[in-house]
Amino acid sequence: MKESRKTISGVNAGSMADIAFLLLIFFLVTTTFPEDQGIESVMPKPCPKGVDCTAELHEKNIFTIKLNRNNELMANNELITVDALRENIKAFVDNNDDESCTYCHGEKDVKLSDNPQKAVIAIQTDRQASYDNYIEVQNALVGAYYELRQELSRLKFNKNVDQLTEEEILELQESYPFRITEADLN
Repeated sequence: MKESRKTISGVNAGSMADIAFLLLIFFLVTTTFPEDQGIESVMPKPCPKGVDCTAELHEKNIFTIKLNRNNELMANNELITVDALRENIKAFVDNNDDESCTYCHGEKDVKLSDNPQKAVIAIQTDRQASYDNYIEVQNALVGAYYELRQELSRLKFNKNVDQLTEEEILELQESYPFRITEADLN
């Protein structure tokens, strides 16, 4: 009789690569990736035909915010903290120096804006300023406008902003228009 050789049987792994590849494709196709969130901003509408959109801005209607490479914040050429920035923006926008705004509660300071319709916020940021500080400035800016609109919403509609209709929201946005300009310091 012949002696049989003992053979060790193994697992055929030839198709494992195919299975791994199919699983990889499956997970790539079925996985959803969240969209990156950024700062929401809307480009201004083009100037309508027949309207002069090159009107000069008076210096007093421009609130200048500068963030330098050392992350120092200046508002109208005065060193300021981010915490104080929100209140300064509110005072500037809601000033009502020309007394044309019936809903404004400002101090009527001759150094601040004429009314919310003419107020412009100019942000100048150094390219080497930290992104976190830039976001803090943006948050203060948006927060100031939100608080002004919230106060007007309570007075005018006796509602919070989150309870308003589309028409009421548009009215608030027209009352306190968000007029921002941004530039590099470099």
